[in-house]
Amino acid sequence: MIVSEAGSSLLSHTTRNPLPKRRRTWKQWSAKWIRWLHIYGSMFSCAVVLFFSVTGITLNHPSWFGGEMENVRESKGQVPLKWVATPSELKDASDPNSGVARLEIVEHLRSEARVHGAMKDFTVDDSQCIVAFRAPGYTADVFIDRVTGQYDLVESSMGWIAVMNDLHKGRDSGQAWSWVIDLSAALLVFVSATGLLLLLYINRHRTAGLATTVLGVVVTVAIYLAFVP
Repeated sequence: MIVSEAGSSLLSHTTRNPLPKRRRTWKQWSAKWIRWLHIYGSMFSCAVVLFFSVTGITLNHPSWFGGEMENVRESKGQVPLKWVATPSELKDASDPNSGVARLEIVEHLRSEARVHGAMKDFTVDDSQCIVAFRAPGYTADVFIDRVTGQYDLVESSMGWIAVMNDLHKGRDSGQAWSWVIDLSAALLVFVSATGLLLLLYINRHRTAGLATTVLGVVVTVAIYLAFVP
């Protein structure tokens, strides 16, 4: 009876005052958050890492995938003469640019000649105007005669491999894609750094992991010093 009452009393006391949970140490909390950041940072950057990995191969070996195949189209057209008035027809003959309607010409070429991409350059001299359009894997050059208003268009398309290669390099891809490249680089640094920090928490693999990291750096530098001209 005494034992029963003592056990009941102990049980009642334990129920009212449960044992405190062991507090997580700073190391445990930091390991948890670094692991979380590494996992979801890796998943968020998975698409861009895969893209730049694949295009690294296609860029280094374009002939393997037909990236050097070029489709060239040539055509002719006409712009209104008033848009390309020659210096002799102007009051201010000292400035060859003053008689050229740049915006109208560019919009006309986009709508009538079906050129695309960003306007890269618009050069004017006394006899002609040269308009250059550029996009990833695409070029278009228009030569406009200021006397007749006639133009010759030369378009070149390199295929989807060339498009991806130009996106990899950020060539003719615009400011928004430039930000994507910068963000991708930052994400790669972030994922690499969190992966290295995470390794420091794994005692069993820490030494071997760090040694492998150092070995990778040494091999990369050695290849550069030994084989790169």
